[in-house]
Amino acid sequence: MTSASRDLYSFLKDRGWTPQPATETSADTEPAEKPDGSKPFLDFDSEDVGEKLRQASDEQLNEASFGIVRVDDSGEVEFYNQYESDLSGVSPEDAIGRNFFTSLAPCANNRIFQGRFKKGVRSGSLDEQFTYTFTYKMRPTLVEIRLYRDTQSNNWVLVRER
Repeated sequence: MTSASRDLYSFLKDRGWTPQPATETSADTEPAEKPDGSKPFLDFDSEDVGEKLRQASDEQLNEASFGIVRVDDSGEVEFYNQYESDLSGVSPEDAIGRNFFTSLAPCANNRIFQGRFKKGVRSGSLDEQFTYTFTYKMRPTLVEIRLYRDTQSNNWVLVRER
């Protein structure tokens, strides 16, 4: 464990956070089945999830078991799904039209998060995945982030609580 991660761990532990057992995830893992036995249309770990997002209906996007936010090149929210709404406490109606990085999640307004987004938008190619901790207006929440730019230049921010 690095010094920085040890400091973050101590900070979170001092504020009542207790680590949860790690669960293994990988791109080779089959997506969990839905109650009716079918596989979900969208799977966070799937290699083709980015292109499936573009094809998905609003209903499919809202049924996903992870947060989905579509933003324009400047970071303005165009779509905000129900999972993300439940996680953040911000209704989709209140999120749409606001800047994700400066208004909804200013804790992501940094080189680690927004910097990767901007670099991908500039290059026209964005497919990044990393672990992050959201802290704005919520208890520190460890999440897995996936940033993706599809073939139609839609930018997607995927969020899965860890």
